[in-house]
Amino acid sequence: MTTALVIGGTGPTGPFVVNGLVDRGYTVTILHSGLHEAEFKQDIEHIHADVHFPDTLSAAIHGRTWDLVIVAYGRLAVACDALCGHTGRLIALGGSTGSLAHTQDPRWGWMGPASNLDEDAALQETDPARNKLGYQMARAEDALFKRHTEGHFKATHIAFPILYGPRQPGPQDWCIVRRVLDGRKHFVIADGGIKIEARAYAENAAYAVLLAVDKPDIASGRRYVVSDDKLYTMRQRIEAIAHYMGHTFEFVDMPYERAVPCHILWRRMRANRFRDTGRIRQELGYRDQVGAPEAMKRTVDWLLANRPAPGGETEQQLGDPFDYAREDRLIEQWNATLHHSGPVDYPLPVASHIYRHPARPDDTWRPAVVGYPGANT
Repeated sequence: MTTALVIGGTGPTGPFVVNGLVDRGYTVTILHSGLHEAEFKQDIEHIHADVHFPDTLSAAIHGRTWDLVIVAYGRLAVACDALCGHTGRLIALGGSTGSLAHTQDPRWGWMGPASNLDEDAALQETDPARNKLGYQMARAEDALFKRHTEGHFKATHIAFPILYGPRQPGPQDWCIVRRVLDGRKHFVIADGGIKIEARAYAENAAYAVLLAVDKPDIASGRRYVVSDDKLYTMRQRIEAIAHYMGHTFEFVDMPYERAVPCHILWRRMRANRFRDTGRIRQELGYRDQVGAPEAMKRTVDWLLANRPAPGGETEQQLGDPFDYAREDRLIEQWNATLHHSGPVDYPLPVASHIYRHPARPDDTWRPAVVGYPGANT
């Protein structure tokens, strides 16, 4: 009998991972708080305990061993210490950007970190005064691989971006879905909605975990970053959800500093957020099992079937006040500002191709209109 313990197991990826382990012949136990439950394809053992603290976690696993442990919840540094002697293999799930060094860290170089940061070039936070949570996450990842090097267990770390799909706490897409349900005509966006943020549909993220389960020799001692194959802008996401729900928004485009109502959806950051995911694709063969368009439909359907209570715990986790009166006042102020500022007086030369297009031999470069999309607009 091959055994597995999943710490967590009832969140976005949990049932997909647990059911995948069952399909692979594992006898699965989940260890979680008991505050939230989920359905699985067969009955499994539940251990209820607070996994955040050494004493409660150690007591919950006392005298038990498992062939595999997947840490999907809690505090990784605590789990690493507590699980020594309880398993030969540990797969830890974490965040893809949370432990990275601040963008102003001089170690990145004078241009800062690249948007599509290579996994081998990632730098972890070393300054707790600058980013306490990021520092703690980085130290937890270090603790995981320290235990691996010491031979306590074979470790793998899989880093996720923001997840979406069933059971996601603080679901970002509810910012959009609720505004459609509430019949909102206008939607405030920042900087044209061109922000790009990596995301992973829960079932795809779980598939990445199961790939590591299936290939222990390759995954041992490795760090992987996961995201959906296709990335979309914020505006594309908003438009897609509205279209699927039979709605159309009129976008009110403002600079990020003024577009406060969309800051929750933007996760309070103007910059793009994504990382290179080449390693898990090359080494483990990761590819999305559910494409983004279908994943988005399933997410919307889930939210419609499991609507958060207005002002309830989920919306508080999300942090969106849905304060439409203030949104409307902000829109009125912005429109008045545009009206009083008048038209933009800044003519540009006609768009021209940068290479020569000679009509005869030895012609030099001269402006030549080439009909670029959007030229002269």
